[in-house]
Parts: sequence; structure tokens; C-alpha cells
Amino acid sequence: MNGMPIRYVSIPHPVAGLSKSVHRQYVEGNDLLTGKPLVQSIIDGLTRPLTENETVSGIPAAETPEPRLLPPDTADNLHRLFNEKEWTDYNPIVLPTEEKVAVMLTGTSHTPDEVVKVINDNGGARPLTVEKVAIYAVMAGAKPAYMPLLLALATRAPYGNSTTSMANMIVVNGPIRKELGMNSGTNAMGPYNEANSIIGRTFTLMSKTAGDLRNGVSAWESLGNNMQYNNVTIAENEEALPEGWEPLHVQMGFQATDSVITVGTGWSYISSMGSIQHLYPAQYLIRDYMTALSAVGSAATIMMDPTVATILMEEHGFTTKKELSQWLSANVEKTAASYWGNAVVASTYAVMGLQGLEPYASWQKLPGEAKMNPFNNPAAIQIIVVGGEVQSTWFATDFRLGRGVLIDDWR
Repeated sequence: MNGMPIRYVSIPHPVAGLSKSVHRQYVEGNDLLTGKPLVQSIIDGLTRPLTENETVSGIPAAETPEPRLLPPDTADNLHRLFNEKEWTDYNPIVLPTEEKVAVMLTGTSHTPDEVVKVINDNGGARPLTVEKVAIYAVMAGAKPAYMPLLLALATRAPYGNSTTSMANMIVVNGPIRKELGMNSGTNAMGPYNEANSIIGRTFTLMSKTAGDLRNGVSAWESLGNNMQYNNVTIAENEEALPEGWEPLHVQMGFQATDSVITVGTGWSYISSMGSIQHLYPAQYLIRDYMTALSAVGSAATIMMDPTVATILMEEHGFTTKKELSQWLSANVEKTAASYWGNAVVASTYAVMGLQGLEPYASWQKLPGEAKMNPFNNPAAIQIIVVGGEVQSTWFATDFRLGRGVLIDDWR
């Protein structure tokens, strides 16, 4: 997979969250691959001469690319092959025949061999072409009209994957929401709309296949994440935004008439228990929920029903999304112990603190029980208005949204 033989030394997991005494036992123990003392394995790997096999160059035979076309076979056999190759999410697919893929390609003016993105994850450099995106679209049951959106989405493939339970979120803005019939109202988060469902599933299929994500081979999430089935695919309910609240893509600098898709990566997704009560302002409840989030990169995405947005604007004076993000940044508190107790935070930012970079250097000096404001960047707290105005509920998530992609470029 690396294109060259590389010597590995393996230590036990987990590392984060364990005491120094356990780490010392790891170092003084054995390499899990060879059974030899760990330090001796490291020295051997760095000093012993190369073997004949280790001088081999080029792409390993086992990594030869699949042919563009599969030989003819029965539908049952082909469905079985796709599952065995881990090219599916193990739900039924539409077999991508040449004819079906050709029809799908009519949805874009871009040529089939145009490279949308070169994926370097998991070794190698696999070109994700327009034709390959059309193949995944056919498999998921998409229509040609979906192709511009799916091609824009392909620029963000594959979805996030690590040893933690990472997942993605897909947010669609602009006229294409209506063109494709996406649901941004009642039950927008559930399995009640064809476009929402197919778009999210296509991202899963292209991420697994083009990203070469295979369980136990190149995908090693300890628990995994159920959200990867549909990638929390939603369209913002722009028509229900309170006056003065801009849709996500306009906040990013796009025009309101642009069609834009935005992808975020995160872990946690917390549903509010019930509707808002006047006894306790909505922003206080959202603040309280956010204390359970990791605050990695100061990121959070709050998805709220239009009724929540209206109450926040009319009764609590938040005239823009930006004002709400600034208030949450200033008011969400965690203890230093809770913040640094998260392994992802510790492994990402502790080294920055050790280098004297702020605010991490100062945060590291705080006693464990001290309160701090870890969401120190309001611009990383995004507000998405979505839902059918049935009840004043919301979701608090730690998803960090990336830069939006202009869908119109892929028509």
C-alpha cells in the first residue's frame, strides 16, 4: 500500500488517557508484531541491512487497480462481488452498468475522465474522476440532476476516518435545494426524503470505495459512527430564517443565489430533550448542552428549528447568527480537567501549549477545577436553521464545517 517495504514497530493501544507507568510498561515490553523487546525492535529496524524483499520497488501486485469494467455475470453474483470487495454499505445497490452510468453523466457538462480529486489517503494516489462519481451516484439510486451537487461533494471525499468515532455532516444551501426537492422542513433529519437520503449515501459509497476504507485493513475506528450511513445530510431552511439571520453560504461570502454544499467533520451529536420554556432562555440551554462537547478547534454546529431561531431573535435580542455565536463563545464554560481530559484535545493541543502558544500555554497552567471558555473562536461556531416549526428543539454538535463548495461550477 505504501509502494515500498517499510519496517513497523507496534505498541499497545490506547496511549492517550493512561498513566506514565503504563506507558513505561509499553516501552519496556515487547513489540506486538515480532514479540521482541520493543526498544530492541526499534534499534533492529533502524540498523539491520535490508533484505532482498525490502529492496523491491514499484507498486505491489496486490494493489493493482481494478479494471474499468467487470466481466459479465448474473446480478446476484455481481451484488455478492460488490459486497465482498467492500464497495457498498451492505444495503442493496443499483448495479452501475455502462448504460446507466452514461445516462447519469448527462447531468453534467464535465467529461467522464476529468479528475475531480486525487485521494492520497491510505497510501497511493487514486484519481476520483467524474465517471467514478457517476458510478457511485447510480449505485445509490441518484438521478442525473444530482450530478453537479455530487461532483462538488466529491471534492471533499473521503469522509473522516480515524481510530475515534468520526463522522461527517453535509449542509446544502441555495436554489439547488428546491431543484432537487430536498427536505429542509418537517422531519428534515430523518429518512423521509429521497434527495437527502441519496446524497448522504452517495458520499458514503464514494468515501468507502475511492478512499479504500475497508474494515480492519484501512479503517480502524474502535466503535465507528452510525452517522456515516447518511452523513447527517440536510438542507438549510432558508425561507424560515428570522429577519437579519443569513443562510450559511451567505455567511461564508457566497451570493444568496449560489448553490453551495458544505461538509463538516466531528464526533458528537446531542438532541435537546424537549421544547424551550420561557423560564430558562434558549441560549442558556444551548450553552449547557455545549459543555459536553470537546471544543476541538473551538468548533460547534448548532442545528435549530426555526421556532428556536425566532425566539432567540425576537425575545432575546440576537439579531444575527454571528451575535449568538459570539455569546456562546463567551459563555460556554468547562473545567480545565474536563477540557484536557479529552484525548483528542490533549494529543492535538498539549504540544502547542508546551511550545508556549496561547491560549493553550495558559490553559495548561490552570488547576483542574478552574473554569475556562474553550470555544474561544466564535467564527468556528456555526448556526444552521432547519426543521418544520413543530416544536422548539435543536441539536448541539461538535462538527467543524469546512469551506463551502460552489455547486454551479460542476453543472
